[in-house]
Amino acid sequence: MALMRLLKDNQRYILFLFALFAFRSAVADWNPVPTGSMRPTILEGDVVLVDRLAYDLRIPLTDVVLARLGEPQRGDIVTFTSPANGMRLIKRIVGVPGDVVEMRDNRLVVNGEEARYIALGTEPRAGRHGAALRELEAVAGDERVVQWLPGARSRSSFGPVTVPPDQYLMLGDNRDDSEDSRYIGFVPRDQLIARATRVLVSADILDRWQPRLARTGSRLQ
Repeated sequence: MALMRLLKDNQRYILFLFALFAFRSAVADWNPVPTGSMRPTILEGDVVLVDRLAYDLRIPLTDVVLARLGEPQRGDIVTFTSPANGMRLIKRIVGVPGDVVEMRDNRLVVNGEEARYIALGTEPRAGRHGAALRELEAVAGDERVVQWLPGARSRSSFGPVTVPPDQYLMLGDNRDDSEDSRYIGFVPRDQLIARATRVLVSADILDRWQPRLARTGSRLQ
């Protein structure tokens, strides 16, 4: 009896919460990013807006897909469930189904096209590892800023590998500090959650949570 009265007295609040959770699960969501695997595009402490309708229409509060709305593209920054351990990750799509991808000493090759690199200099404060070397990477019609950490040990070479149907090859922009397809393998399409579009708010978790006002509302690319 007491429970029924409680529900009746708070039904508007309960309906609001249900609508909010349904909206976040099916339309748009916001995700805090605790790691630097996508530096310099996404920083630790960024809260990113993600579009859950970018690829699929799902029944709210479930993973049941009702319809495909779009196809993931090279260069998209996506959230997905890791096929290795079930954790939610955010990375960049570098290879789509049918692509042949290779990396030679940190130099990317997509379908036989070697990426072009333009040096952008050194970032002295690049997260927990200190300084980083940054370059503009352009390949297969897409470009982004990536970084490397001098002295770090990572898988700087792999392949060539062919991306299977309905799967994707993911890399972090922070190539020496990212648990991506070099370690977890290809990511099935049904494990993709949403496409990241903007930084909603940001705070420097490495410096007493100082707000980064300049990043608020910035578009991810």
